Amino acid sequence: MTRKFDFNRLWERYGTFTILLLMIMVFGFISPNNFFKQSNFIQILLQSSVTILIACGEFFAILIAGIDLSVGSIIALSGMATGQLMMMGVHPLLAILIGGIVFGGLLGAINGFLVNVTKLHPFIITLGTQSIYRGITLIISDAQPVFGFDASFSKMVAGWVWIFPKPVIIAIVVALILTFLTTKTKLGRNIYAMGGNKKAAWYSGINVKLHTLIVFMISGICAGIAGVVLTARLGSAEPLAATGYETFAIASAIIGGTSFFGGKGVILKVLVGGIIIGAINNGLNMLSVPTYYQQIVMGALIIGAVTLEGVFSAGMKGR
Repeated sequence: MTRKFDFNRLWERYGTFTILLLMIMVFGFISPNNFFKQSNFIQILLQSSVTILIACGEFFAILIAGIDLSVGSIIALSGMATGQLMMMGVHPLLAILIGGIVFGGLLGAINGFLVNVTKLHPFIITLGTQSIYRGITLIISDAQPVFGFDASFSKMVAGWVWIFPKPVIIAIVVALILTFLTTKTKLGRNIYAMGGNKKAAWYSGINVKLHTLIVFMISGICAGIAGVVLTARLGSAEPLAATGYETFAIASAIIGGTSFFGGKGVILKVLVGGIIIGAINNGLNMLSVPTYYQQIVMGALIIGAVTLEGVFSAGMKGR
């Protein structure tokens, strides 16, 4: 018996990789001498590192049919906290732990706590905390960048291991840890179950509020680590850093095949989605396309990806 060709399932499995291949082909055709250089591919990965980190956290928020719009502000506030701790004489490693990971997790926990207490959609809560966290960043920094860190900080976070930038290694390690969490642990299975049907998950004994809190803590920790990486790369903690980065995070997750309706997606494809965003930005910069046109491309990609996801999901259900 001949199996019927199933484009919907094929796209669901390989669509993200197809988009990446198309981006490489398009920009490679337009500018082959520059785009196909090894140094440029490494630069794409380096530019994608922060996007991959926040996209991995955003993945969990979207996986439970929510969203986290505060990731850009958490990047800025965590980066500023890390920078100010180092300027106070705290060892860079301890500053990274407290200012980036612990503080990022705390900001994420506040998001999760507010979602649980108010029972409002995460869109409303994180839209509010996006402004609150950015305002706090501007207040504690007096709207001024913080710089002059010990050289060991940059070497520790933004240095190189052979030909690979450390930010890329950090992003890959975080993605691998979260892949293990989603595929090999009970916590990961419960989060997928919540995304599929929150009420059914509750009836099956899953503590929905606790898992919601954990999801936003993961998102906050990823954004906090991204804040440390961005601060190390820039050599300063900027109060307006990562403005609009939530768009990159959402685009990476959605292009990576994460269902906006919850319950479906994998970290590996989100990582590829982040590289796609990096490749697009790199290619457009190479072609001297102004930044505001790049924002149009990001918005169009999100609309297109969600539309395709809806069309293919309907096709799968209609079979």
